[in-house]
Amino acid sequence: MDYPQIAQQILQLVGGKENIINFTHCFTRLRFQLHDNQTANREKLLQTEGVISVVEGSGQYQVVLGNKVTKVYEQLVSFVGDVKRNNQTEPKLSLAVKILNAFAAIFTPIIPAIAASGMLKGILAIAVMIGNYYYQTDIKSYNTYTILHAASDAVFYFMPIILGYTAARVFKAHEFISMIIGATLCYPSIVNLMTSNTEVTLFAIELTKASYTSSVIPIILAVFILSYVQRFLDYIIPEVLKIIMVPTFSLLVMIPATLLIFGPIGIYIGEFINWVYYYIMGVSPILLGAFIGGVWCILVIFGAHRAIVPIGINDVAQTGHQSLLAFAGAANFSQAGAALGVFFKTKNKNLKTVAASATITALFGISEPAIYGANLRLKRPMVCAVICGALAGGLMGWGGSYGTAFANQGVLTIPVYAEAGTKAFLCYLIGIGFAFFGSCIMTMLVGFNDIANEEESKTIQTSSSQPLTNDTTILSPVAGEVIALNQVKDEVFASGSMGKGVAIYPKAGEIFAPADCTITVLYPTLHAIGLKLDNGIELLIHIGIDTVNLQGKYFQSYVETGQHITKGSKIVSFNIEKIEQQFDLTTSIIVVNSDQYKHIDYCQLTHVSNNDNLLFIQV
Repeated sequence: MDYPQIAQQILQLVGGKENIINFTHCFTRLRFQLHDNQTANREKLLQTEGVISVVEGSGQYQVVLGNKVTKVYEQLVSFVGDVKRNNQTEPKLSLAVKILNAFAAIFTPIIPAIAASGMLKGILAIAVMIGNYYYQTDIKSYNTYTILHAASDAVFYFMPIILGYTAARVFKAHEFISMIIGATLCYPSIVNLMTSNTEVTLFAIELTKASYTSSVIPIILAVFILSYVQRFLDYIIPEVLKIIMVPTFSLLVMIPATLLIFGPIGIYIGEFINWVYYYIMGVSPILLGAFIGGVWCILVIFGAHRAIVPIGINDVAQTGHQSLLAFAGAANFSQAGAALGVFFKTKNKNLKTVAASATITALFGISEPAIYGANLRLKRPMVCAVICGALAGGLMGWGGSYGTAFANQGVLTIPVYAEAGTKAFLCYLIGIGFAFFGSCIMTMLVGFNDIANEEESKTIQTSSSQPLTNDTTILSPVAGEVIALNQVKDEVFASGSMGKGVAIYPKAGEIFAPADCTITVLYPTLHAIGLKLDNGIELLIHIGIDTVNLQGKYFQSYVETGQHITKGSKIVSFNIEKIEQQFDLTTSIIVVNSDQYKHIDYCQLTHVSNNDNLLFIQV
């Protein structure tokens, strides 16, 4: 089958790239949003090789292709390119979400530099401790230390310049003008003026004295305002003068405005954020530590942790130390420990390799491989890590642990937390130790559903998959009301074009394996499941109509594609009450390879449980 040619024909027959607003696919069909459905040629689409049916519904133009849909979709993407992204309207977001997204976008590019600087600070702290304890030498007086310390501190000291650049990219302002504003705030003469005992004036107006080196909020506010000033100047200044006059007037307007208005406002906002954080800590440092230690890696999964990183950076700028990453360190070490528990417990060679590598990277402050490669994938280790991280974070909160730099949470930066004092440092050490070893032991005790080795899986499938030679029955995979397939309100299934079968309206939101089988397909949105029974029968279980639009919401899976499971194993669960508020939950059970069997019929019961006979297959 020539998939590129099929994709090209479909593209042409739906009206071409120009007629497409958006397109995606589900388990069986391409789903188009078209500017004009009438432009599409339904009759010729139905004659196209591989096309089973064409359906219009839910605001979509659907081309049904069965199990060939993924390959055709991939070819379509190569032909259509960026049309989906270019034509999509941006979702409406609340002001709070927009602010968090902006902060995340501003700080994300500089996280590696901040992490590297923190690691360097940790290494220098270790060197200072070794020099003091073993050689009775203060290496801080050496030029080498001074130079390396400058390298570790530069990203924080010149933060306004760096943030000027990243904020300009987010707010679409001139990058280098923004950096000049940041550099002005860090300029030695300005720093000296702001720290002097004399009054500082600009145009005979007294300035609010503040230290802008290492500051965060003032430059972000300034660049945000600059973006509007720049647009206004672009609008009023003639084209021939823009290249010189727009930057000039931008500086003439924004430097005074920043020092007189937005700089002080930013400092006050930073102080307020710092006050709120420490007020919460004052109410209950244990709960704050437990909360951050528990949820930090959950925030990592959604990328939301980057939106609260500025709190720690601002904390360092305001007070010279931070506790946010101390608590987050509990989460990192717990992820490392859980991954180590997976390493000891699993018999899967590939997973063992992934878990070992993820343990090491998490110990050095990078938790994503442990989260995605092992813990979240297996679920229970993730729960163990969250519990141990929360307990460890609570201990650190009780002990008052904090770091003197915004340093990555790993073994090399442990000395950064030593200056907090004996009790605080001991609580930090005990906390990360408990997080690591506790989550490791807990993971080994609680266990998880291990993933079989590929060789074992192949052996199981080869030895157990026998062609059907006698008539057989198939149990219902779901409990509910039996409905004839031709009564389903989906033309694709009702017509039998996907194969013969039956439908059930579920009364319990659980799908079970009707026999020993292999999961051949588990669609990411979890609304469609492909099974190959050990006797060779291939089943499609399609939960609801148009439930693909939920994007997996209200669904939960218990298996993985390629996994061999036994009769009665739970495959997917779903929230009936939530889903049926929006969609028809009629679930179609289709024998995909119906043409290989003489006759297929379904039971005459009006209701079935998942232990009742549902389909009868005659060879």
